[in-house]
Amino acid sequence: MASLRIKRYLFTGLLTVLPLWVTWLVFSFVLSLLAGIGAPLVELVLSIDTTAAARTPSWVVFLLALALTLGVLYAVGFLANRVLGARMLSGFDGLLARIPVVHTIYGGTKKLMAVLQNKPSGVQRVVLVEFPRPGMKVVGFVTRTMIEDDTGREMAAVFIPTTPNPTGGYLEIVPLEELTPTDWTMDQAMAFIISGGAVAPDSLPASRPAP
Repeated sequence: MASLRIKRYLFTGLLTVLPLWVTWLVFSFVLSLLAGIGAPLVELVLSIDTTAAARTPSWVVFLLALALTLGVLYAVGFLANRVLGARMLSGFDGLLARIPVVHTIYGGTKKLMAVLQNKPSGVQRVVLVEFPRPGMKVVGFVTRTMIEDDTGREMAAVFIPTTPNPTGGYLEIVPLEELTPTDWTMDQAMAFIISGGAVAPDSLPASRPAP
């Protein structure tokens, strides 16, 4: 009896702590990524005075780097919403477009961000895809549609993110008629993916009949 009670309490404690742990993992990943961008500049400034660098705790460097990165992101966003800033960014894009390898990576990533921000015409952004086998479904984001040469079928490029880290995933090219459209927003879909399905809309759209 006592052993069952201990197991029940441990399991209840695990279920209570697990959401906090997953939230911490996600925030820790994002904050570490942002701080890592500004860390080299902060360390360079501190290295001018070796005494100050030796006395500065690592958490202070982390906070300074995070604040620097957030400040730069805010400044870039502010400039991007101004005519002069938009022209400067356009010129910067043109410069990167002349560098072969950089152009491919930067241009592709920028197009992906623009696609995810704007709803496509004629197709729902958030869809369900049968993956990795028929009968199993995953949440995917339609990034664009294409026409298949031989058959004339309309195909969709679908990005399938992984759980709980949606920055990685798979790219599938799926016939449009095999996609199950949803009325989910991007926020709902991301919450569903990050939470492992715990945070989900009340209803799930029915699959399309097989063509």
